[in-house]
Amino acid sequence: MAMAGLFNLRQLRRWRVHSRRWRRRAIFMLGGLATGAAAVMLTLGADGVQHLFREYLKLFPYGAFVATPLGFAAAVWLVQRVFPNTQGSGIPQAMVARALENPADRIPYVGPRVAVGKILLTLLGLLVGASAGREGPTVQVGASVMAWIGGFSPRRQPGLILAGAAAGVAAAFNTPLAGIVFGIEEMSRSFEVRTSGLIIGAVILAGLIAQALLGDYTYFGTANTSLGFGLDWVAVPVCGVLGGFLGGVFGRILVAFADGMPGRIGAEIARHPALFAALCGLAVAACGYASGGATFGTGYLNARGALHGTQALPADFMPLKFLATVITAISGIPGGIFAPSLSIGAGLGSEIARFLPAAPTGAIVLLGMVSYFTGVVRAPITAFVIVSEMAGNHAMLVPLMTAALIAEACSRLINRDGVYHALAMRIYDRRNATPPSRVERA
Repeated sequence: MAMAGLFNLRQLRRWRVHSRRWRRRAIFMLGGLATGAAAVMLTLGADGVQHLFREYLKLFPYGAFVATPLGFAAAVWLVQRVFPNTQGSGIPQAMVARALENPADRIPYVGPRVAVGKILLTLLGLLVGASAGREGPTVQVGASVMAWIGGFSPRRQPGLILAGAAAGVAAAFNTPLAGIVFGIEEMSRSFEVRTSGLIIGAVILAGLIAQALLGDYTYFGTANTSLGFGLDWVAVPVCGVLGGFLGGVFGRILVAFADGMPGRIGAEIARHPALFAALCGLAVAACGYASGGATFGTGYLNARGALHGTQALPADFMPLKFLATVITAISGIPGGIFAPSLSIGAGLGSEIARFLPAAPTGAIVLLGMVSYFTGVVRAPITAFVIVSEMAGNHAMLVPLMTAALIAEACSRLINRDGVYHALAMRIYDRRNATPPSRVERA
């Protein structure tokens, strides 16, 4: 009898262990499916509202001077009153949530309200012409979905938030490898071995849902282009240096505004955030009008056209897109910088290609994308992996890697940290908590 009782006790313990493991796996898998569905919803919504805005401008060419300021003001008012912590890309908020120890403290950054508000306000921004992307918001939405599901297992929430962020990138761009690399390089700075398989599983399921609903697509289409040996390689250091410095300047501006403008101007901005957002919207409308509408929205069509040679970007596209994206980012409305950064990089590469007529333009455009994006986020591996995956081009891996490393070194001279980590540290400072750099390395 004693032996039988001991055997039954061991069986019960073994069953409990297996039950916990399967429950943990089910949480990750369910979160991956939900993140993929949310990414598809945001993708289709973003495409739809941008189309509506383009049709609106056809009917009212000066309409942006009304709709954009009003839309920016409304978005910031809703952020302040209804959906706090949804401003910007959302990636810094996901980083902060992952580093917090108390599950209740994570809810303001990755809760259900945050997910709903992020989707609605990102679409509102794109509906009125904001120079913003949907990919960063997808990261915060994915982290929020995972954190909500992980409420049944609070100890697993940090790993779930990491998985949700990685799945968000994978589903948004249809780039599963880039999603995993983003989780390692940007979100965690060190890979959690115990949850690595589950994170990859979540990424796979999010990608499968996106492919099932949107089809198996390459974000920028397949770009069969490569650099020849010799003079073509001059473009690599040129793109790396210019993209790194320009991206670093972009990040420095965002961090400076996050720190708060000094003097009376800063006080007035803090006192009247909706009015400041309306003024930013007016400036974004001016950039859009000056560019013939090219700087409105994510910039995806412009970047794709430049890459495939179907659209020649004018000389003023890159500076105007840079200005419109900076103004959108500092306005306080929800919206990401992934896609606009890639379009700015495409504009940079397009300009450099004018001075290298013998080199393939598409290859230099890819170099510009990687270099500028690296300069902004200071994540070179994520940059060259995501761009090569989005373009379906492996022949350019070595030049892209080289340009990314050069850009990272140049950006480091301007910014100590990438823009996401710098903004996350500002959020931590406001909470009077441990800086995230310490938490991430703990």
